[in-house]
Amino acid sequence: MTKQSIFGRIAQLAKANINALLDSAEDPQKMLDQMVRDYTASIQEAEAAIAQTIGNLRLLEQDYAEDVASAQDWGRKALAASAKADELRRGGNSADADKFDNLAKVALGKQLAAESQAKAAQPTIASQTEVVDKLKSGLEGMKGKLGELRAKRDQLVARAKIADAQSQVLDAVKSIDILDPTSELGRFEEKIRREEAKVLGQQELASSSLDAQFEALEDVGVQAEVDARLAALKQGNAPQAIDQ
Repeated sequence: MTKQSIFGRIAQLAKANINALLDSAEDPQKMLDQMVRDYTASIQEAEAAIAQTIGNLRLLEQDYAEDVASAQDWGRKALAASAKADELRRGGNSADADKFDNLAKVALGKQLAAESQAKAAQPTIASQTEVVDKLKSGLEGMKGKLGELRAKRDQLVARAKIADAQSQVLDAVKSIDILDPTSELGRFEEKIRREEAKVLGQQELASSSLDAQFEALEDVGVQAEVDARLAALKQGNAPQAIDQ
């Protein structure tokens, strides 16, 4: 993954408007699950790339530190060689003094080369340090978005479960509504009412039949009395009138 692609991926994901994406999604929960997976994979890729970039920066810093240390060491050697040359020259040994002056010059050349390398590395180190800082900041932004995504996903799942539970409760309430004539209880109650009406009808019918039987008995008694009085008349016995 190139540096430019890392910057592009981090900038795109860190600036993503999660609410806007959810508003346009047909299935927000599935979209959030996919986004969590994408963010997690992108973060892992970014972490690997940033780790490599940081590693390269640390190598540059190590090389720079070695150049600085080398320049300082060659400086000390040049100073020592120059001092020895001065000492020999004061003692009248010009030939050996010149040798040490030449050594001092060589050391100074080495010092200049090391300083030049160190100076040349400074802009690159500064640039790479800025890059690493931006990558770290972007990575933190991505991790923050990932946390936001997970929180929204968990919230959405919880709300969906609550809505489903409420729907089940409402369905259960409807199923036991005794005032609903289409419910099982309503039909059972109607069946009982019809049975009760049938029993009332039978009772009423039985009562009417019993009254008719008593009325028939009364009619038989009257007819018997009439026949008895007719027989008495024929025998010359008139029936006695009821005392007044």
